[in-house]
Amino acid sequence: MQKLTTFLLFVGKQHGKAEEAINFYVSLFRNSTIHKVERYGPNEGEKEGTVKHAEFVFNGQEFMVMESGLDHKVTFTPAMSIFVTCESEQEIDELFGRLSENGKVHMSLSQYQFREKFAWVDDRFGVSWQLNLPNNH
Repeated sequence: MQKLTTFLLFVGKQHGKAEEAINFYVSLFRNSTIHKVERYGPNEGEKEGTVKHAEFVFNGQEFMVMESGLDHKVTFTPAMSIFVTCESEQEIDELFGRLSENGKVHMSLSQYQFREKFAWVDDRFGVSWQLNLPNNH
């Protein structure tokens, strides 16, 4: 059976921050758990103790993570983002506050023609999030 999973690669200035990011994300969403964290050991070509492979779930959505100290020409981009449909104004306000802290706001938390309340941010790790409170929530 074919399966799609969001995969996050922490490279460049984000190398060494994958586990911190996983713990942060899991703290934000209900029903979220870390399933597995495998770390690089000695003589594996990466900094010992960094995340070789990790799997976690945000409220039923699976994610995979790894980090690499190699010179990759890629980074996170807002062109690909995690879209979160919030259930309440309190939830969107809290997520915006925590995700935008030390991050970058592309669209401030506000009412827009297309949504009752919406924001688009890159968190402090560079991962892009669209936060949505639907009309008539």
